[in-house]
Amino acid sequence: MTSEKAKIWVDADAVPREIRTVILKASQKRKVETVFVANRIPFGLVGPYVSAVQVQTSDDAADDYIVESCRRGDLVVSADVPLAARVVDIGALIIQPRGRILDEETVRESLSVRDFNEELRSAGHETGGQAPFKPADKMRFANALDRWLTQNGY
Repeated sequence: MTSEKAKIWVDADAVPREIRTVILKASQKRKVETVFVANRIPFGLVGPYVSAVQVQTSDDAADDYIVESCRRGDLVVSADVPLAARVVDIGALIIQPRGRILDEETVRESLSVRDFNEELRSAGHETGGQAPFKPADKMRFANALDRWLTQNGY
C-alpha cells in the first residue's frame, strides 16, 4: 500500500494576496500538491503542483468541497472557523492567514468565541473589526507553513 503525501487545500475566496504568494512559492520550492478552491479563481495560480477548483457561487460551496476532498494529515488554509471545525474532525490541520494554527485543542475555543461575537453583533453590539493585515501576520503564516511542510517531509 502506498501512502499519498499530504496536500494543501486553500479556501481561496478570501485569502490575502500576500498569503497566496507565500503558498505558491512554497508549493514550487517544496513540491507539495496545492489546491485552491473558490467561487472565483484568483489570477496567477500557476505551477506544476498547483491546481484550482471553481465551485458554485453559493454559501459554503468551497467549504463543502474542501471537507469532501481533504483527508487526515492534509493542511487547510482558511480564516473560516466553522470550516476549521469540520476539517479538524477529519484529522486535517488549519493555518489561518495570520499564522494561527487550529487543531483539535484550539478549534473549539475559536468556534465558541466566533459564535459569542456573532450573538453580540446580532443583538446590536459593536464588536470591532479585524486589524489590518500586517507584515508580521505574513511572517507568522510563513513560519507556520514552513513547520508543517518540514514535519510532513517536504
